[in-house]
Amino acid sequence: MKLFSCNLQKWAQWLCAFLLCSALALPASAAHAEGNDGAIDVKEIVLGHMSDAYDWHIVTWNGHHISIPLPVIVRGEDGAWHFFSSARFHESADGVYEGFFLNEEDNGKIYERLADGSADKPLNLSMTKDVVQIWIVVAIMAIVFLSAARWYKGRKPGDKAPGGFVGLVEMFVMSIVDDLIRPSVGEKHYLKYTPYLLTVFFFIFITNLLGLIPIFPGGANITGNINITFFLALCTTLMVNLFGNKEYWKEIFWPPVPTWLKVPVPMMPVIEIFGIFTKPFALMVRLFANMMGGHAIILSLASVIFITCQINAVIGTSLTFVSFLMMVFMNCLELLVAFIQAYVFTMLSAVFIGLAHPEHHE
Repeated sequence: MKLFSCNLQKWAQWLCAFLLCSALALPASAAHAEGNDGAIDVKEIVLGHMSDAYDWHIVTWNGHHISIPLPVIVRGEDGAWHFFSSARFHESADGVYEGFFLNEEDNGKIYERLADGSADKPLNLSMTKDVVQIWIVVAIMAIVFLSAARWYKGRKPGDKAPGGFVGLVEMFVMSIVDDLIRPSVGEKHYLKYTPYLLTVFFFIFITNLLGLIPIFPGGANITGNINITFFLALCTTLMVNLFGNKEYWKEIFWPPVPTWLKVPVPMMPVIEIFGIFTKPFALMVRLFANMMGGHAIILSLASVIFITCQINAVIGTSLTFVSFLMMVFMNCLELLVAFIQAYVFTMLSAVFIGLAHPEHHE
């Protein structure tokens, strides 16, 4: 009971700190998205959070935007490479540096101003906010798992089980392997695919958690970026189709159904081939839509506070309390969703991989 009370107290302290950070960061986001008339631009707040950028906005203080500039790496039309900080775009009045500028009509993408006055997209290998967030996640995963793996060095099978942080990591990993990966993939093949599936699970899970932190080094909406979820789904698709056995391909091109469903009109083979592409599409859209929707709802509820306070102080005060309670509820729900979406993506990937290794049918 004493241990439970201590853990509950620590959880309450963590929740208060998290909400305090949210309270400090959300007004900064609102200030960043104010229009010329001082009104809050809800669209700018929501889309600005979910879109990528060439700098990492921290806070707006007295009208001054404090951001972390990121390196820009572009190849111009003349074939020369240009390396400079994204802060250079804001140093000139027209926002052009070495012929390159941020095109607001195309979601802030980098364009090059050509000699004839037209604009074109250059070859762009620049670091963006999402890229930096991914590297932060990779660093966290490397620190966590390498530090846990170091504990096992020199240990024997009969030694005492680990405790503390290493024990927590082992419990987490073994629960995913024993309760999810092994039953879904199968006893014969699960060890081969366990490293990939564990990497996918913890990458999505840690990314989702960092996305809920409203200040640096969190706040980037990685899994709410369809390009990221597309790449994750593509990796699973390659894992399924490149390593599927001959029975898997036989069930696609010559499934065990009545012959008239295969020839002369190959109805079932066409449906099976179509399913090769619908499975990764479902993986991609499910993760993207759930994470994007959760972030959009939280930011929209936060915007209600500032909008109503500008309209009327009395109405704003009452709705502020309601919005705050809804934000607390949504943040707690998103903590659960962060785990569920990682679990579901990994489970479906494991199921698809398991289906690619069917047993021989007589």
